[in-house]
Amino acid sequence: MSDAPITFTSKGLKLIGNIQVPAGVAAGDKRPAVIVLHGFGSTRHAGNVKQPCALLDKLGYVTMRFDMPGCGDSEGPRGRLICLEQVQATSDALSALAQHPSVDGARIGVLGSSFGAAVAVYCGGIDPRVAAVISASGWGHGERKFRKQHPTPEGYANFTAMLAQGKAHRARTGEPLMVPRYDIVPIPEHLRTHVLPGSIQMFEADTAQSMFDFQANDVVGKIAPRPLLMLHSSDDHVTPVEQSIELFEHAKQPAELHLFADTDHFMFAEGNTRVHHVMQNWLARYFPVGAKPAAA
Repeated sequence: MSDAPITFTSKGLKLIGNIQVPAGVAAGDKRPAVIVLHGFGSTRHAGNVKQPCALLDKLGYVTMRFDMPGCGDSEGPRGRLICLEQVQATSDALSALAQHPSVDGARIGVLGSSFGAAVAVYCGGIDPRVAAVISASGWGHGERKFRKQHPTPEGYANFTAMLAQGKAHRARTGEPLMVPRYDIVPIPEHLRTHVLPGSIQMFEADTAQSMFDFQANDVVGKIAPRPLLMLHSSDDHVTPVEQSIELFEHAKQPAELHLFADTDHFMFAEGNTRVHHVMQNWLARYFPVGAKPAAA
């Protein structure tokens, strides 16, 4: 196995990542690859990134993980996470990965968790070069997601007031209003250990507005006939399970949705073996290392 650094640019920003090639890949052997996206304000070192990369490496796939603009070691204003800019960064990562000598450039999939899952689905919907999409704990309609994440009338009123204050602050000062991570996406205390140390804790209110406006539901149907796998906890304490159900309702075949009762939002970091088995079986059928995928 080799794990080499990579640098590429997106919208003029230098982004930092790693490409991992499985052991035993001979010179001239081109493998399918998967870009693994991190979640909200996280980095390429998160458990929800490194664990699926390890599984994919074991199965024989080349993997790429990178820090989104404004995150980790990549350039960009800290705390400015704009959904469509992350979609563009993913497409630019695909362009860079396709040039790797061990990668079949026509067979690059994208896997994401949470925020990264929404970005993966959207990128697959608008970039026809994406060969397969895996979404874990994802979402497709920002406004409805936030309504469930801030479930009380008072809580949702505070959230929408923050969005309004962000717009007013930028209009008045030309500068972003910075707001705490958990004011945007609440996470119960018992799950916060999965938030990687060094993750961003203060975000521009523009980030929340971008998420509010983001609707992967609008483009998920365009992924077909390329395969789509969606994974979600049936009792997710961060992103409502209804979000993946809605994505599935808007998707076209071949698409699968699997709900798990024995895991939570950070299912890859939790090392759930059932999640791994479902993904492994799906990959073997729809995005295999060797032979062509089975017909839907």
